[in-house]
Amino acid sequence: MRLSELEEYEFEAFYGTYLTTLDNTSEVLDELQNGKKALLALMDTLSPKALQHQYKEGKWTVAEVIVHIMDTERVFTHRALRFSRGDNTPLPGFEQDGYVLECNASDRTIDQLKTEFVAVREASITLFAHMTKEQLKYTGDVGDLKWSVAGIGFTISGHQKHHVNILKERYL
Repeated sequence: MRLSELEEYEFEAFYGTYLTTLDNTSEVLDELQNGKKALLALMDTLSPKALQHQYKEGKWTVAEVIVHIMDTERVFTHRALRFSRGDNTPLPGFEQDGYVLECNASDRTIDQLKTEFVAVREASITLFAHMTKEQLKYTGDVGDLKWSVAGIGFTISGHQKHHVNILKERYL
C-alpha cells in the first residue's frame, strides 16, 4: 500500500507531520526497510561519547533518542497487530518521557543498540509483510485517535525519520 492511498481518517493530524517526511509514492514495507538502512548507517558514525551527547541541557541523549525510536515502534506495532487481527478494543496512549526515564540508554553500547534496533525492525517488517491490503485498512482507537494499520506502519517510519533528522540537525 502506498502512502498516497491513505485516507484522512487513517491517521491523526499530529502524526501527519511525520508522514510528510516520507515519499508520497512509497510503500509501507519499503519505508520500513529503507529506514532500517538509514538508522544503521547513522549509528555506524557514532562514537561512545556521541551516544551520551545532549544538544541542550534537559534534552534526551543520542542513545535515549535511539531507544525512544525503538520503544515507540514496539508500542505502535503492538497496536498494528491488534487492529490487523480485528481487535477493536480501544487502546491507551503511552507516556514517552516516562519510558525514556526507565530505558537505561546510558548503559548501552552502540553494538547493543544496533542489535536491538535490527531485531525490532525485522519484527516490524515481518509483521507488515504478511498483512493483506484489507488488513492494512483495518482501524482501531488509541485514546481519542482513530488509526488504520497502514497509518501506523507509515507513522513508524515517519517518526524514525523525524528523529533521525533532529539527530543530524541538532546533535551531530
